[in-house]
Amino acid sequence: MLKKTIFITQKSSLKVKNRQLLIQSETREGSIPIEDIGFVVVENQESFLSLPALNLLIENNAAVLICGNNHLPNGMFLNLNSHHIQQEIFKNQIQASQPLKKQLWQQTVVEKIKNQGLLLEKISGSKNHFRFLADKVLSGDSSNMEGVAAQAYWKTYFEKDIKRARFGEFPNNYLNYGYAILRAAVARALSGSGLLCTLGINHRNKYNAFALADDIMEPFRPIVDEKVYALMQENCTEALTTQSKAALLEILTRTVYFKDEKSPLMVGLSKTTASLQQCFLGDRKRIKYPKLWN
Repeated sequence: MLKKTIFITQKSSLKVKNRQLLIQSETREGSIPIEDIGFVVVENQESFLSLPALNLLIENNAAVLICGNNHLPNGMFLNLNSHHIQQEIFKNQIQASQPLKKQLWQQTVVEKIKNQGLLLEKISGSKNHFRFLADKVLSGDSSNMEGVAAQAYWKTYFEKDIKRARFGEFPNNYLNYGYAILRAAVARALSGSGLLCTLGINHRNKYNAFALADDIMEPFRPIVDEKVYALMQENCTEALTTQSKAALLEILTRTVYFKDEKSPLMVGLSKTTASLQQCFLGDRKRIKYPKLWN
């Protein structure tokens, strides 16, 4: 079932009654069943979210994102008890061998580079060498082909003298917002599959509580890049607006393609994280990443 995303931009009160999320603001009032919600993004700093509502949202595996004064996602609430064999999954994830993690990271980097190449082909209308770079990725990406591809990718993507940087000039702010939404969606899917977001397969910064989400989101980043590029072609304002943020939230329902079916991104992510869980349990050898374009 496709879950809904709730975007709170006005001063609002969010409460729960009869398993319905009640949303009240100065201009509107409404309700939605808790089980229909996948994400709640609270941007307005004066909004009120009751603890009973927060707890029920989390129990139903909804991700609740709280934005800071800069209007960017600043924190996230996730379900910590979302799978019936969670302890067994945690144990296998913790005990995963280094060769396994290197193989999983190799698969991830290969898919990321392929997707970057496909997006550039859509943008430029011409072929590129990214498939060749993907074929050169070794176990654990020991030759850093991800970095080689990234340098070529951003140079072509921006089409002018702009660098990809976390605190860089426009459109970096759009990319950052989209990546934050994507990261939350991946973290929600990982939690739903009983995986511990803190333990990455490649990312391992001791200050990063979402290292595994940062790993698994890599092949999906071009989805954000595609949306931001489209907004740039529409001559969007350099500052993020409510409309542009709402447009970036649309990536959650964007279609991705598996071998025999297609799914909205938030559903596809659950298929990917479920396959990762099976890799840790020893039931399969490859992560099930979808195609971003059919």
